[in-house]
Amino acid sequence: MPMDFRPATPSDASELLRLNAAFNGPPSQTLAATREALAHPGAERVFVAQPCQGDRLAGFCCCQLKRSFCYPEPSCEVTEFYVDPPYRRQGVGRGLMAQVFRLCQEEGAAELSLLTGGDNQAAQAFYSSLGFRPSGELHMSSEQP
Repeated sequence: MPMDFRPATPSDASELLRLNAAFNGPPSQTLAATREALAHPGAERVFVAQPCQGDRLAGFCCCQLKRSFCYPEPSCEVTEFYVDPPYRRQGVGRGLMAQVFRLCQEEGAAELSLLTGGDNQAAQAFYSSLGFRPSGELHMSSEQP
């Protein structure tokens, strides 16, 4: 199925909320807040996959460009990645990641990283097929910033 891969726009907000609800559960963002975030993304880049014959989105990928005085080049992190089940194993994920790889090249990013569940074998196999390898770093988080 022909697919258009492109940066998200505010007009994609309702479809992105639909996909994100399937991925992450009930939305914590409103439609208006999502439109605003897409209109003024800051360091975030959101890419979408849309079938050429249709209004619904097939998937999305969010990434963050990170810059630090400690390093001469920026890095990039994939923060969210989801392909709607009917579109899986049809090249949608690879098409979305191609957008991220292109962004990294254009921005001169030295590294592209991501996190995935330790038990998510399908995602791990997909990312491995794209050249990702475990980094050996331990991911830690805090509920109290």
